[in-house]
Amino acid sequence: MAQSPNTRRGSAIVVGVAFVLIAALTVAAYSAVRLKQGDPIEISLGTSADPLPSSGYAFRRVSEPPGTEVVAADGSRVALLTDGSRSARLKGPARTFVEPRFTNAKITHDVYVRLLPQEWAAGAEQQPWFAGWLATELVDPKPDVLATALEYTYGAQPKKDEKGVQYSGDAAFGPLSASDRDGRAENSDFYDYLGLNWTFPDGKKEKPSPDRLHSLDCSGFIRMVYGYRMGLPLRDTDTAGPGLPRRAFAIAEFGPGVLVIENTGKRPSTLDRLEPGDLVFFYGSPEIDSDGADRPTHIEHSGIYMGIDDRGHQRFISSRVGANGPTMGDAGGEAILDGTGHFATALRASRRL
Repeated sequence: MAQSPNTRRGSAIVVGVAFVLIAALTVAAYSAVRLKQGDPIEISLGTSADPLPSSGYAFRRVSEPPGTEVVAADGSRVALLTDGSRSARLKGPARTFVEPRFTNAKITHDVYVRLLPQEWAAGAEQQPWFAGWLATELVDPKPDVLATALEYTYGAQPKKDEKGVQYSGDAAFGPLSASDRDGRAENSDFYDYLGLNWTFPDGKKEKPSPDRLHSLDCSGFIRMVYGYRMGLPLRDTDTAGPGLPRRAFAIAEFGPGVLVIENTGKRPSTLDRLEPGDLVFFYGSPEIDSDGADRPTHIEHSGIYMGIDDRGHQRFISSRVGANGPTMGDAGGEAILDGTGHFATALRASRRL
């Protein structure tokens, strides 16, 4: 098998006290990382004036969803770890995400999303592995989930592994298809982008379609970022079971992790629980229902929540027909979860992997 290249609300109760990390934690200064040629997309990484402390952390339990916050002596959050989830939110140097090709909006925050070696559970901070993991991940220079997602947007420079396989760079949504109303075919998974034969843990084998090389549909994009790049297990079915399933509706219903927003069939009344890196799920798409037909009543689109932009909107990134690939911009509908636009009104659920 091919291998990968690489708080909530309610009263918080302190359940742990300081421990000494096995390595001193400092936040390194980063320079801007240019992702694009010509029409550049950049992730601008700032610097931290003060290093994170090497000791003095406290732990407090939080709710909605249940989890643990790692808190510094000044009361600031160093990490958010959610019960039943492997994705962790860690504090780092502030950075700005921009995509001028499709939006003027900018997203600036200090949250980095990385994967725990196992699902989090209450009290896990007392296990021997945790101190070393936190010390390492807080200063890890490798791209996190959010930076990795931007590596597939318009004009992104290609990156290849030691075997010459391109594993990142500008991705299309899919090949042109005269039979599809939206003009682009779905079903471009991560192995199509890579151009690699793939064997899944259940033994099922898949071959890439040559016309889908360097293409990712909406759920294929999530599987590329969280699965192939970050190492979350993948499967090739849309039923319950271990790993990240194939299609958007199955990830929403059967995916690993925990639901942050349950699908009640209606637009959520609040988005307060969302954190960067959470998956978001929608009914239909602008291309499907723009002709006046009834909006589909099941999950048909998925994306990754990026955070609040400089206009105060909650912005996400997804692979869409309108931009012919991954974008946090507004081609094919504003990529925001608040307001009255298509994606805001079509939002139905969120999952934290």
